[in-house]
Amino acid sequence: MRQPSVAARRLAAASVGLLLAAGAAACGPKDNDAKSSGGDSTPHKGGTLTVLDATTDPTENFDPARLYTSGGGNVPSLVFRTLTTRNRENGAAGAKVVPDLATDTGRPNKDATVWTYTLKKGLKYEDGTAITSADIKYGIERSFAPELSGGAPYLRDWLVGAADYQGPYKDKKGLSAIETPDAQTIVFHLNKPEGEFPYLATQTQFTPVPKSKDTGTKYAEHPVSSGPYKVVKNENNGEHILLERNPYWSTATDAERKAYPDKVDVKSGLDSSVINQRLSASQGTDATSVTVDTNLGPAELAKVTGDKELASRVGTGHFGYTNYIAFNPTVKPFDNVKVRQAISYAIDRSSVINAAGGSALAEPATTYLPNQKSFGYTPYDLFPAGKTGNPAKAKELLAQAGYKNGLTVTLTHSNAKNFETSPEIATAVQDALKQAGITVKLQGLEDNDYRDKIHNVKTEPGFFLAHWGADWPSGGPFLAPIFDGRQIVKDGANFNSGLLNDKSVNAEIDAINKLTDLDAAAKRWGALDKKIGEQALTVPLFHPVYKRLVGKDIRNVVISDWTGVLDISQVAVK
Repeated sequence: MRQPSVAARRLAAASVGLLLAAGAAACGPKDNDAKSSGGDSTPHKGGTLTVLDATTDPTENFDPARLYTSGGGNVPSLVFRTLTTRNRENGAAGAKVVPDLATDTGRPNKDATVWTYTLKKGLKYEDGTAITSADIKYGIERSFAPELSGGAPYLRDWLVGAADYQGPYKDKKGLSAIETPDAQTIVFHLNKPEGEFPYLATQTQFTPVPKSKDTGTKYAEHPVSSGPYKVVKNENNGEHILLERNPYWSTATDAERKAYPDKVDVKSGLDSSVINQRLSASQGTDATSVTVDTNLGPAELAKVTGDKELASRVGTGHFGYTNYIAFNPTVKPFDNVKVRQAISYAIDRSSVINAAGGSALAEPATTYLPNQKSFGYTPYDLFPAGKTGNPAKAKELLAQAGYKNGLTVTLTHSNAKNFETSPEIATAVQDALKQAGITVKLQGLEDNDYRDKIHNVKTEPGFFLAHWGADWPSGGPFLAPIFDGRQIVKDGANFNSGLLNDKSVNAEIDAINKLTDLDAAAKRWGALDKKIGEQALTVPLFHPVYKRLVGKDIRNVVISDWTGVLDISQVAVK
């Protein structure tokens, strides 16, 4: 199971942009016309790309061991190459995993407990030295060091004998579960079958790190580049990072990153409204700027929509992310499935979507899995409420549950202004349930208190707002943390809010994890989503839609269904 503290960190970051995936959303080719406001749209090499971000998450602790990324991240993937990476294409095609440093996406043994990779020939660091399999092994091992914590926790769980490993600074013997029989080959031995290992191999922990250049906690100041750019400046721990070309990077070994600009200037910690104002005006260097974490809000979107030139510079799409109501069935009256079903029927998704900013920024959800093929999305609506709720059906079920005169419940939410778990959404739920005879009292908490309360089995409320985003585009990292009974954490951050420990569900998760045919696995995840949905442990509300501006001189906008954010590695400037 994943380490709760890291999962909590990832979930917290989701509300400000899904960490290094940056929480934008994927757009299809039709949205790719945010490439210019006119003139030559052909991407050319040269110039400086500026990145304007509100959060420092994508660049803070700029060490591959410490970053928690999806698909290798955005800014990080310009410097750090990994065994595999995301396909850098628009829409659904971008949800596929492809080779990066390796010649393929990995060769499993019969039961997917051993994965073998061969490195491409001619791979070099920024100083011209060769990248070896031993460097990748060392890069992974140092990510286990307590002083370099923060990255994805899967390797500690998946690798044989890794649970108590403390990294190479304390244990120089290294991990025997990772073998490097020669300079081009690396082999991973896993505790159990993991057909999605190629997805995990996109995480920055798989970045090669030359042992002789490792400076421990100071490595983030100047990590050794294996990608198209190298770090020439890192101020205030990622607040300002300047990247310039790595002369030893070659397109001959990297078909994914285009790396058109000569320089990439990353500025973080800015005010989100100022970012949108600057991109809108596009004066000076702002004309060649983008953001990977700042959305247009409802008011800003209304202004942009009325301006043809601005509208042509908006990228649109969807990240694998679901906002929902969670139930704790150990708390009355939510121990009664008919009460949970009644609430499911009573929900007015139109009012919820309006509270989230309108249909341009949110889409109704009736499935827990996001509505994208890579997750295994299988359409279902087990408790059809229509667009505005079905209070009559809800009252019928309440009567069957013994509440013919209605009932009073408390809904816990965050006070953070995130339009996801915030007061606006809670009030929309309150209003809808009132129509069904359910009186909802609202309990708003400061964000840290809210997260501590809902992720502790001892304090978890019976009825609260929640959300979840994917570590990679598959049903696995969506369903397992929330519904696998073996991942219930009694003394730490727990994400299985329904405390579901169904042997058949657990067994199906294990069976799907054995599959190396990811398309076949996706279909099974979709079927499992529907099976779990029948227990009414959640009420899916909506999937967010993201709208983001680019500067007027930006070219070649590519936004995939993996990260759901403009891919910096593809962008060119006029």
